[in-house]
Amino acid sequence: MAPFLFPFALSILPFLTVAAHNTSTGGCAIIRPPRDGGIRYRGLTQEQIRSIQILPVDYEIEYICRGNRVIVGPKVRKCLPNGSWTELTQRSRCCKKKLYIGALFPMSGGWPGGQACLPSAQMALDLVNKRTDILPDYELELIYYDSMCDPGEATKLLYDLLYTEPIKIVLMPGCSSVSTLVAEAARMWNLIVLSYGSSSPALSNRQRFPTFFRTHPSATLHNPTRVQLFQKWKWTKIATIQQTTEVFTSTLDDLEQRVKEAGIEISVRQSFLTDPAVAVKNLKRQDARIIVGLFYETEARKVFCEVFKEKLYGKKYVWFLIGWYADNWFKIKDPSINCTVENMTEAVEGHVTTEIVMLNPETVRGASNLTSQEFLEQLMSKLGGKNPEETGGFQEAPLAYDAVWALALALNKTVAPLKAKGWRLEDFNYNNREITAEIYRALNTSFFEGVSGHVVFDAQGSRMAWTLIEQLQGGSYKKIGYYDSTKGNLSWYGNDRWIGLGPPADQTVVIEEFRFLSQKLFVSVSVFAGLGILLGIVCLTFNIYNSNVRYIQNSQPYLNNMTAVGCMLALAAIFPLGIDGLHVHRAQFPVVCQFRLWLLGLGFSLAYGSMFTKIWWVHTVFTKKDEKKDKRKQHLEPWKLYATVGVLLLIDIVSLMIWQIVDPLHITVEKFTKEAPKEDLDVLIQPLLEHCSSEKMNTWLGVVYGYKGLLLLLGIFLAYETKSISTEKINDHRAVGMAIYNVSVLCMITAPVTMILSSQQDASFAFASLAIVFSVYITLVVLFIPKMRRLITRGEWQSEQQETMKTGSSTNNNDEEKSRQLERENKELQKIIQEKEERVSELRNQLTERQALRSRRRSSTQNQNHSSSLPPSAQNDPKSMLPPPGYPLPSGNHPISASFSNSSNLYQPDGKIGRNNCHTSRLQLLYK
Repeated sequence: MAPFLFPFALSILPFLTVAAHNTSTGGCAIIRPPRDGGIRYRGLTQEQIRSIQILPVDYEIEYICRGNRVIVGPKVRKCLPNGSWTELTQRSRCCKKKLYIGALFPMSGGWPGGQACLPSAQMALDLVNKRTDILPDYELELIYYDSMCDPGEATKLLYDLLYTEPIKIVLMPGCSSVSTLVAEAARMWNLIVLSYGSSSPALSNRQRFPTFFRTHPSATLHNPTRVQLFQKWKWTKIATIQQTTEVFTSTLDDLEQRVKEAGIEISVRQSFLTDPAVAVKNLKRQDARIIVGLFYETEARKVFCEVFKEKLYGKKYVWFLIGWYADNWFKIKDPSINCTVENMTEAVEGHVTTEIVMLNPETVRGASNLTSQEFLEQLMSKLGGKNPEETGGFQEAPLAYDAVWALALALNKTVAPLKAKGWRLEDFNYNNREITAEIYRALNTSFFEGVSGHVVFDAQGSRMAWTLIEQLQGGSYKKIGYYDSTKGNLSWYGNDRWIGLGPPADQTVVIEEFRFLSQKLFVSVSVFAGLGILLGIVCLTFNIYNSNVRYIQNSQPYLNNMTAVGCMLALAAIFPLGIDGLHVHRAQFPVVCQFRLWLLGLGFSLAYGSMFTKIWWVHTVFTKKDEKKDKRKQHLEPWKLYATVGVLLLIDIVSLMIWQIVDPLHITVEKFTKEAPKEDLDVLIQPLLEHCSSEKMNTWLGVVYGYKGLLLLLGIFLAYETKSISTEKINDHRAVGMAIYNVSVLCMITAPVTMILSSQQDASFAFASLAIVFSVYITLVVLFIPKMRRLITRGEWQSEQQETMKTGSSTNNNDEEKSRQLERENKELQKIIQEKEERVSELRNQLTERQALRSRRRSSTQNQNHSSSLPPSAQNDPKSMLPPPGYPLPSGNHPISASFSNSSNLYQPDGKIGRNNCHTSRLQLLYK
């Protein structure tokens, strides 16, 4: 007989029970401390009672195994024939305290979940009460009623539970509407509420339901899974459509908050009450691609009938639905829709569902030491072979089973803390907040493996569970993964299948495409610009080489050289105008912008400024009539011309420097309307165009264009005013005026047009560059080609000496001008003389006729008088010698000679009347 040392403090307290089996008497002695603090003895003789001694708590009692002795305390040990003790076993129920649970199981009504959940809860209670490691001193008992899933009936039953003995330590309702009523009232009685069948998101409100827990996950538990899938498939934009009910509205509000935290946008949110037609059309119109649908099964058929009509399905779309529909929900004939089964099957193909896992998919043994399959077998046996599909709450039965286990484990966890505070579970009443608080803390920290999966509660008391992910493939649902929201673990099978090449895009894919200048256009214009630069070099070389020729000197060659250089700079600006992101990196593009601005600005200032200076000087000198003669005699000072060009150039340089310092040019990108490619692709092209711009670009352009525009208008005015002036000091001012006309017109047309066409890179470049090319070509041709032609045709080359040898004259500029003036006056006088000669001839003819008439008259008189001569009186008559009326008397007494046949004796024999040879008396005679 081996001795056995049994620690008194661990084995006897708090209830001391010792049983000794006397083989002689067969009596059984039981010693336990009663509630009143005394000790009661049953079945013992007085001698036995007197022999019992109560020892202090720190003593040990040695029991010797003899015969059939049994030690009964919190645990039971029996003496075996071999002299050893048995292992600890559960003590008899007669020695346990009962804890009562008030439950409402809906056996009928809208959701008759109690039909399977009640047997499941009873199975859990039986197993818990048999366990020696869980509530060894207590027994859980279930007091339940049928709530019929009716809040009104539940109110009456709740009153009975609360005001009828015994006291219930926990309430266990089912059905969301009943749970809402019970949970809101339970706080007044300091009762914990643990629901097994409530999914309404509204119950996840700790302020309204401070003591509520549930093993049935909230409907919002689908949302973490959906967000995880959105992130897996790289979707950042979704759309939603919901039926207007509280449960779906709450679920969608939660989804909106979660996707916002994940950086996902809900671009379209539609709802409907009974007819989803308008909502589906809005989804189509707003290009929704990833669509979350929240509605009941009957409304789901209506929605997808409209989806089929709007063609809102296929490889571009993905629908997310609730997973608790029947597997063949889309094949059920529904008189409220006008779509065939084939139409519905086509529309729903490929959609994804999420469903709360209510049965652990893994073969593991949890707190109950049962696998999920073993649980189902025992439940089927408990139901007596009923058809699960016809038994209400069969899917939720694992949740009711785990609810009992969660409660038992939580109560077991509170025993030690309560004992430390001097409380016991059986001391609970409806006014005891301390025990309620301990039970709350124990439930809030629950974590165990149940037949429904991992059992854990979030901060709102809702169950955190796995989610099953399925996809409709070929008309049937296929499991494609699980998601554990407690650990954030996605178990993916990799068998998802899509109509297209893969998961569709969450929106039309927009491909950014930069617009670049046509290279053919750029090369073509560049060739013309290069040729223009060569022409400018030729003109500049010609002007410098022949700068000693008097004709070139009289055209102010240094100003012409500036014009040629300015033209070449303007042509050089065409090359950076055509350079874009195709040729240089984006970082270097601002440098190209600077080149454009400076080359074009300085080129314009040099080319146009030099021409403007010439025409300005001509206008200043020759347009004042009263000072015209004095101004012509003034000597032209070239430095004034150069200073004028320098001022214009300095204004441009200063203004450009201020622009670049205050508001430097940088690259900006212009976006255009998206374009659809010709191919059948789910993409759009986003055209982009790079521009050189600054923060106040319009202001700067307004200042520059205003200043340059005034110069152009003033140049046109001056050219018009000086069109008839001729001066040898600037002998090409008429050509300059013509060049100014062309440049001004082209610039004033090009500037506004290029601003309008700035979004069309080819047209804008072509217009601006060709305007520069034409302006430069016209300027160079008008200014330099006539000079080349004159020197080539007349042989006026190299020096003034050669010119003198050819002409035989060494006249200066003033003599040449006087010579030309005399030639013009001589021609005018010759014309006048010709007119007078014609008048003289006419008068001579008249005189001859008068003389002939007089001769006839004299002959007639002589015939009448028979006389051959005139009488003396007639010969002496002075009237007979008078000239015709209107003519002066002849000088002297001589008659007009008949031999006067020509008036050429009025001017010199050489036939020319010079300015100094024309006598006043002769001119008077001619003009008479």
